[in-house]
Amino acid sequence: MIDHAPRLAITMGDPAGVGPEIIVKACRRLLPRIEAGGLRLLVIGHRSALHAAQTVLNETLAFAEAEDVPLGFLAAGEEAEAVAFGRIAPEAGRFAYLAVERAVELALAGRIDAIVTAPLNKEALNLAGYHFAGHTDMLAALTHTRSSVMLLAHGDMRVGHVTTHVALADVPKLLTPERLRRTIDLTHAAVRDLGIANPRVAVAALNPHAGEGGLFGRQDIEITTPVVEQCRADGMDVSGPVPGDTVFVKLRGRQFDAVVAMYHDQGHIPVKLLGFDVDPATGTWRALSGVNITLGLPVIRTSVDHGTAFDIAGKGIANEESLIEAIDYAERLAATRQARV
Repeated sequence: MIDHAPRLAITMGDPAGVGPEIIVKACRRLLPRIEAGGLRLLVIGHRSALHAAQTVLNETLAFAEAEDVPLGFLAAGEEAEAVAFGRIAPEAGRFAYLAVERAVELALAGRIDAIVTAPLNKEALNLAGYHFAGHTDMLAALTHTRSSVMLLAHGDMRVGHVTTHVALADVPKLLTPERLRRTIDLTHAAVRDLGIANPRVAVAALNPHAGEGGLFGRQDIEITTPVVEQCRADGMDVSGPVPGDTVFVKLRGRQFDAVVAMYHDQGHIPVKLLGFDVDPATGTWRALSGVNITLGLPVIRTSVDHGTAFDIAGKGIANEESLIEAIDYAERLAATRQARV
């Protein structure tokens, strides 16, 4: 890559969801940076859905139908039938897949610097014949990657995950020294890429009280402790196992720069608790923050940390904060990678 303002591809996700709307809103807010030459965005997805979102928002923002422009649009494929906001449909799932496929092709060819994904719907994706659990599995298949690691980020909260979408009963058997070390290494490297030269990483315990000396399980003693000790011997600032009921308090207190969580909810709950801004008067959330970053791929990928929200799609009220945060993270990671070339 040459030294230039990062070019990011934003995939629309399911065009029947809030993806088109939050993309239009985010691009409007980021327009000063785009016009100043500090950022280049290429939206990939469903043309009619993008136009429909602009109509809902009374938005006149122009997306040039070209690749090498400051704010461009690229159709992921030919539209076979109409897509309606808020409805699960194979056509919407097809476009969700095609957009990611096209973005990966561009990234592997060096024509974009990072991919930012808007949310897709797993049911629509599968109805279209693409049998993936979500973006992560799809990206791994498209890039021929054996495994990847999910990192959630919200402000100073950065959480890597040893396991994600598996039954809780299966987590202990998936906690192997090799898997844990790979998660620590990728989390450590990602935090360095985000600008922290010597990251302090804490490893959350699998069991309550880190197993209480073996009374509640021996995984923290027999697996986690030796891996942490080896990381420290290799010069990394890694601590653990730290009990799960205190490790995130310490992360929030900036005693650590990142945490490695053992399973999905252990890592997701604290990040989402801080990332969802709830209106105390109504109990509804006003804004969503948080970014999902996929580590271990040959391409940079960040994503919003929310779903397609079919219940509000097409109403003009979806919040774009998480998408803007995902774009910011992708930009920072792309800049770091550029600096190494």
